Amino acid sequence: MPIVSVKRDELFKAIGRSYTDEEFDELCFQYGLELDEVTSEKEQMERERGVGKAVGASEVVEYKIEIPANRYDLLCLEGLVRGLLVFLEKEKAPLYKTVSPEKDKLQRLVIQSSTAQVRPYCVAAVLRNIKFDQTRYNNFIDLQDKLHQNLCRRRTLVAIGTHDLDTIEGPFSYEAVPPSQIKFKPLGQKQEYTAVELMELYSGESHLRPYLHIIKDKPVYPVIYDKNRVVLSMPPIINGEHSKITLETKNVFIECTATDMTKATIVLDMLVAMFSVYCEKPFSVEAAEVVQPDGSVRVYPELPYRTETVNVDKISKQVGAKIEAKEMARLLTKMCLETEVLPDGATLKVTVPPTRADILYII
Repeated sequence: MPIVSVKRDELFKAIGRSYTDEEFDELCFQYGLELDEVTSEKEQMERERGVGKAVGASEVVEYKIEIPANRYDLLCLEGLVRGLLVFLEKEKAPLYKTVSPEKDKLQRLVIQSSTAQVRPYCVAAVLRNIKFDQTRYNNFIDLQDKLHQNLCRRRTLVAIGTHDLDTIEGPFSYEAVPPSQIKFKPLGQKQEYTAVELMELYSGESHLRPYLHIIKDKPVYPVIYDKNRVVLSMPPIINGEHSKITLETKNVFIECTATDMTKATIVLDMLVAMFSVYCEKPFSVEAAEVVQPDGSVRVYPELPYRTETVNVDKISKQVGAKIEAKEMARLLTKMCLETEVLPDGATLKVTVPPTRADILYII
């Protein structure tokens, strides 16, 4: 099960009230989570060292919360807070939507047929007029890492690239190129390297080494270029330094390359849903066009909503408890599944939002 670490005081501020550790543990239990540990950076360092004091380490209290493996919407502070506020009936679940700019301003990414040899799929979107601070930025990066380790299966199924849109120019091209022909300055480096040199450079680097095998022996490597042949990323290994996001970034271009199309759309939907709250128009995500190798055009993100109708008595039998229709609707709504009782009084209409990819069907 994934573990999410959140600063206690930041969490309580976002929820709008404070809890004792015991009270918050009970809230987690009611929601279906587990408060795994109450700790601090200082405490962790001292425990790992065994002796001595961790001089200069933070004493800020952190909660380590165990999240169900399929609740990708709870892998960051933003999603966790949103879920708890809806559960506490302090807020309604937000309505996520895709918006399109004027036609000539719609970002476009073209997938070349060469990518079929190594990593054939790609989706994209834009977070427009987003406002970062240090906490939001850290959470944004951390969610990407959590998704990479979990749903993306250590980047084998999906790799996320996030870029400062104001430093690059579309249309973008997703290609597969012989490694000797790829040359760019990777994130965190001060000089350019070919892809061959990067494989050697990162072979001794603990963070990126585990991902090299995904493409290392391929005859071509995936790469995303902008209109001027600036490299955005060489997925699933590293982004380019040129388009890195910072605290000053206002517009974020997101691309997710993949070997599994379903996972790619879920990852993109999850990332934009969680952080669109910080956009000038909260919960609105700017669409991007992705041109397929056959020339067809698809628009992302999908952010799909669907409705299911369920029988109240059947659900009661399944869970082993008699629950009235109105109360069942309220309980489902508390879990971000907006529900209404239909006129027959025996059937519910349940709306499944794009953040609940764990809901495959309702029996």
